[in-house]
Amino acid sequence: MANSHEFEAELVWEKGAEGERRGNHAVRFEGRPDLEVSAAPQYNGDPGCLNPEELFLSSLVSCQMLTYLAMAQHGGIDVLAYEDHATATLAIADRRMRITQVTLRPRIRLAADADPDKARRLVDRAHQGCFIANSVGCEVLIEADVAVDA
Repeated sequence: MANSHEFEAELVWEKGAEGERRGNHAVRFEGRPDLEVSAAPQYNGDPGCLNPEELFLSSLVSCQMLTYLAMAQHGGIDVLAYEDHATATLAIADRRMRITQVTLRPRIRLAADADPDKARRLVDRAHQGCFIANSVGCEVLIEADVAVDA
C-alpha cells in the first residue's frame, strides 16, 4: 500500500440566498452526486442539509466501523451487524469553539461461534488504527457493546 494518498473535493457557493439558506453550498466529488451542506441549525443554517459538524462525526464513526470490520474479517470474527449512535460535543475550549469530544457507541452483533473477548479487543485496536481518529485533536471515546447471537 502506498505511504500517502490524496483526496479532492470542490466547494461551490454563490451569493443570493437569504435567511437559513444563505450559507448553503455544494461539495463536489468527481463522478458522484453533490453533497448539499449548510451551517448547523443552531447557527441559522438550513435544517434540511447536513452540516460540517455532522460530517465530521460521520467521518469518525464510519472510519471506526470500516477499520473494525476489516480487522474482524482478518481475525476470523464473523460480524453479523454493527450499529453506532455517536455524539459530538461542540464547545469553547482554549478560547476557541471546537469539537471537544466525540463518543462512539458501537453495538456489534457476532455469530454464535465468535469469540466475544477477541471481538472486544478489536474495538480498541480498530480505534488505534482509525486514521480519521488519528487525525483529530479532540478526545474520542468508545463505549462498545458486543453481543453474540444465541
